[in-house]
Amino acid sequence: MSEKLALFGGPKAVQTPVEDTFTWPALGQAAEEAALAVLRRGAMSGMDVTQEFEKEYAAWQGTEYALAFSSGTAALLAAMYACGVRAGDEIIAPSLTYWASALPAFSLRASIVFADVEPHTLCLDPADIEHRITDRTKAIVVVHYCAYPADMDPIMEIAERHGLKVIEDVSHAHGGIYKGRKVGSIGHAAGMSLMSGKALAVGEGGMMTTNDRDVYEYAVGWGHYGRFNDSIQNPDLRPFMGLPIGGCKGRMHQVSSAVGRVQLSEYDAKNTEILQAMHYFWDLLEGVPGIKAHRPPRNSDRDMGGWYAAHGLFSPEEVGGLSITRFCQAVSAEGVSTGPGCNRPLHLHPLLNTCDIYGEGAPTAIVHADRDLRQGPGSLPVTEMAGKRAFRIPWFKHFRKGLIEEHALAFRKVAENYLSLLPDDPGDAENLGGWHFFSHS
Repeated sequence: MSEKLALFGGPKAVQTPVEDTFTWPALGQAAEEAALAVLRRGAMSGMDVTQEFEKEYAAWQGTEYALAFSSGTAALLAAMYACGVRAGDEIIAPSLTYWASALPAFSLRASIVFADVEPHTLCLDPADIEHRITDRTKAIVVVHYCAYPADMDPIMEIAERHGLKVIEDVSHAHGGIYKGRKVGSIGHAAGMSLMSGKALAVGEGGMMTTNDRDVYEYAVGWGHYGRFNDSIQNPDLRPFMGLPIGGCKGRMHQVSSAVGRVQLSEYDAKNTEILQAMHYFWDLLEGVPGIKAHRPPRNSDRDMGGWYAAHGLFSPEEVGGLSITRFCQAVSAEGVSTGPGCNRPLHLHPLLNTCDIYGEGAPTAIVHADRDLRQGPGSLPVTEMAGKRAFRIPWFKHFRKGLIEEHALAFRKVAENYLSLLPDDPGDAENLGGWHFFSHS
C-alpha cells in the first residue's frame, strides 16, 4: 500500500461519520419505562424486581442460582467468602486484570498469589498455576480478560485434583462461549460487573452465579441480610440468620434491576450484532503484518462475549521493531480512537507490596501469609510485557460495513507502511495503560 499516511499529510482512512456506532449503553423506551415504574411506586430499595432479575439471569446464564449485588466488586467478594476464603488462606489470580478480581481477598484477610497469563489470550495460563498451589490455597480466580474465554478445562482439572474452588470473573465477557457453555457457568462460582460501560449494562450493579446451594447461601449470608432467613438450609448458617455475616449490605438497587431485566431480554440480539461487526473487522485484517486478533480461532468451540475492552495484539518483530506507541499514533491520525496498553500489572503496585491496610504491623500482602508472597519485576514476564503488546481497537456496537472497512483500512495502512514510521519512532514508555484501565465495578 503506497498511499501516504495521514500522520504525514495523507488523507485519513476514516471519512464516514461514526454517529452512534460506538454509543453505549443502548437504552430504549422499555428500559426507561421499567426504571420509572420502580421510582413511581417507591420500590427503589425493595427486592421483588431484583429477585425476578435474578431468576431470569440464572436461566440465561445456565446456572441454578444468581444473586444480584450493588457492584461486580461486591459480587466477587461474596463469591470468595462463599467459596471458603478466610484469614490465612491464599487465592491464585492473574495480575493482568482490574483490581476487583483479586483485592477483595484482603477484606477476608487472605493473601494473593499471582500467576502469569498466556500471550495470545491474556488470560490465566493453566501451565503457571499448579506450582503455585500450597496447603493454604483455597481458590483460583479466572478472568475472561477483554472478553476472551479463558481455557477452563485444564484449570478445572487442576482445581478438582487439589480440592480448590474456581471463581470466574466474567465482567468483560457476558455471554462468552467455552465449549458450548456460557462462561460463568463452568466454575464453582462467578462474579460479574453490570455497570454502564459493560456489554451487559444495567446502570450500576453486579451478579454472582453458582450451581452450588451452599455457595449461594453463604453469599446470601454475607451481604443480603433481608433474605438471610428461614429459606436458608445450611445448618452451619441458620444460627446467624437475620444479620449479615460480613457486616455488608450488598443488594442491587431496584432501578438497576428493572433496567437489567430489559437489557437482559435484548442482550443476545445486541451481542450477535456486536460479534458480527467485530469479527468482520478482524477478518479484514487477517494476515496483516504486526497485528493479530485477540479472539479465539474462527469456527472453534469458543467465542467472545460482548467484546468489552476490545484489543489487538502487536508483534513489533514483524514490523522492523516499530514501537506500539508509534504505531498507535499513526493509526490515531487516520481517524481511529486507539492507544497502546492494557491494565498495568497488579503485582507491581505499592498496595500489593508495602501498604499496611489494617494497621497490623506488616504489609497486608504478607501479614497473614507463612512466607513472603510479594512478586517483583520479572516474576511474571508475559504479564509485564502485555502493555507493549496490546492496543485498543474500536468496539463496534452496530454492523455498518463501510465504516468498519474504513477503520480496518486505517490499521492495515499503517502496518503496511511501517518503514516510514521507523526514523522518528520515540519508543515506548516503561509503563503503558493504567491500574484501573478497564473497570469491573
